[in-house]
Amino acid sequence: MKQKIISVVGPTAVGKTKLGIEISKHIGGEVINGDSIQIYKEFDIGSAKATLEEREGIPHHLIDLLEPEDEYSASDFKQDVKEKVQEIHGKQKTPVLVGGTGFYVQAALYDFNFSSVKRDHQYSDRLLEQIEKDGIEPFYKRLQEVDPEQAKKIHPHNIRRVIRALEVYETTGKPLSIYEQEQIDTSYYDPYIIGLTMERSLLYERINQRVLDMIDQGLFEEIEQLYNRYGSDIQPMKGIGYKEVIPYLRGECGKAEAIELIQRNTRRFAKRQLTYFRNKLPAIHWYEITPQNAEENFKTILADLEGFLQNGENS
Repeated sequence: MKQKIISVVGPTAVGKTKLGIEISKHIGGEVINGDSIQIYKEFDIGSAKATLEEREGIPHHLIDLLEPEDEYSASDFKQDVKEKVQEIHGKQKTPVLVGGTGFYVQAALYDFNFSSVKRDHQYSDRLLEQIEKDGIEPFYKRLQEVDPEQAKKIHPHNIRRVIRALEVYETTGKPLSIYEQEQIDTSYYDPYIIGLTMERSLLYERINQRVLDMIDQGLFEEIEQLYNRYGSDIQPMKGIGYKEVIPYLRGECGKAEAIELIQRNTRRFAKRQLTYFRNKLPAIHWYEITPQNAEENFKTILADLEGFLQNGENS
């Protein structure tokens, strides 16, 4: 039998973290983080990482897993989730995957086969030598030409992933993004995917306020310390809520402008998240959240989960 897993997805600021904790408390679960920035140590405020107090004693996995300078991919995440699901089931508990990084969650739940194309080590070694001599820019530009969809997912300084994407195209004549699109839509697990939505104007209001709250908590100070220590080229610094502050730290814009940019980019990201989940994840059970009725919303979701857990039916 496939192992059960519950996943909570949706746009930023909709309430995924709190729901994941409530579900875990109710069913005897443990949370697996599905946010690509919360995986990194020191990136706390801008990633909305739950504090130890907010976690209410529920174990959280894949949080503070990496050093800020480490590289990480959806393939790494898929493997880490698989190990954590085994570990949590071994304790007779239910894994609850919570987060809004759509490609990571999709890759984990649907067991993307990232290594379906055999590696050509001679090609990749040769390309690495050329990159060390000429820099990454011409090779990232080449990737943008042959596989623009994959290029959007890869930061140009992530040399390992740029090389792999080019390797797949040059050795097969087929973009890596096409291989990913051809992945089967049957899950490796028996999942119950909860999608949270909220009326758009209300969600945007919550996003704007959340950014202001983060600033009160010390967001700019956090980013300044990270910037002074690691610079701006590390992978997590490219996340929304971090990258917008770099121009301010360099004296290229004012603080108010940086705040407005974070709010705007976060609203746009929330819209993209909803589009991604609706298009890429089948069989999501959608629930519209209203803050004034949050308790009733949670009761409905928990009642539906009881049926899934008792009957073994993802319906």
